[in-house]
Amino acid sequence: MWRSEICLALATLALFLFASALADDVAVLTEENFEKEVGQDRGSLVEFYAPWCGHCKKLAPEYEKLGASFKKAKSVLIGKVDCDEHKGVCSKYGVSGYPTIQWFPKGSLEPKKYEGARTAEALAEFVNNEGGTSVKLAAVPSDVVVLTPDNFNEIVLDEAKDVLVEFYAPWCGHCKNLAPIYEKVATAFKLEEHVAIANVDADKYRDLGEKYGVSGFPTLKFFPKNNKAGEDYDGGRDLDDFVTFINEKCATSRDAKGQLTFKAGIVETLDSLVKEFISAEGEEKKAVFSRLEEEAEKLKGSTARYGKIYVKAAKSCMEKGSDYAKNEIQRLDRMLAKSISEAKADEFTLKKNILSTFA
Repeated sequence: MWRSEICLALATLALFLFASALADDVAVLTEENFEKEVGQDRGSLVEFYAPWCGHCKKLAPEYEKLGASFKKAKSVLIGKVDCDEHKGVCSKYGVSGYPTIQWFPKGSLEPKKYEGARTAEALAEFVNNEGGTSVKLAAVPSDVVVLTPDNFNEIVLDEAKDVLVEFYAPWCGHCKNLAPIYEKVATAFKLEEHVAIANVDADKYRDLGEKYGVSGFPTLKFFPKNNKAGEDYDGGRDLDDFVTFINEKCATSRDAKGQLTFKAGIVETLDSLVKEFISAEGEEKKAVFSRLEEEAEKLKGSTARYGKIYVKAAKSCMEKGSDYAKNEIQRLDRMLAKSISEAKADEFTLKKNILSTFA
């Protein structure tokens, strides 16, 4: 019996991983799934790329826009293969440089090489011609705040916000390479009310660039709540570099996907009181609870919200018994496993993290 259960579990996991690979706007193709998806009942446009390739990075935002536009077109697949990870597939189809873009007609694994311009518009025209579709490019929503002379001071100099600003030029190759990464940074922190990830066309609005000493593109400056003169950002330009920087500077706790980490909501001064609260009994427990309430009331800003959760958790533990925290964490885990809004996921994660200090 246990063997069949293990097989079922492995099959479910494999199905989950396969579905995850196709969940994005651009399907992630591998040696395992390539011929299951390509050359079947729909035409496929496939980009063969390498993660370190500058031309691939430049193409990335255009290709993602293409993928978003054709996501609902059932007769066409927009996919990509990482040739560093899946050399066998790339070798099989004669890939010798990056990026290589090939069209695989419906029912065929004999590709036609794409030789056109590497823009979303040109790629969409090619796919429509080859696939017999009439898809129009979708406007891809952005979480990056676009700055102009009209709103720059209102947003950047707001002393209630920490703001990261990219000064860029539309023609700048390095700026184009940074664009998809910067967009992911903005998406990761979009639910943080006091954090803004912004950019400004410093070629169009040169006075703004000159005011802040911009002499090359892209230039990144950080404007924290307590220093609206701005600080140069000299860190790395990978997604994880930006996420680490924002978390350290803005007291946030997000991962690269924008989800709250296990540290989110934790307040050290209250944690020490929770330890006392757990070990205390009777009247002593009530006394520690009162101290916890007093400390929570002293908190300001976003931590004031966390303080309220601590107090509510402590009160529930007194009323419902020592197993309350463990049972509530299990309930929250079940809720988090469901399809819920990002805001709800944040709310449940904060509660879970704080309850874990009581468990």
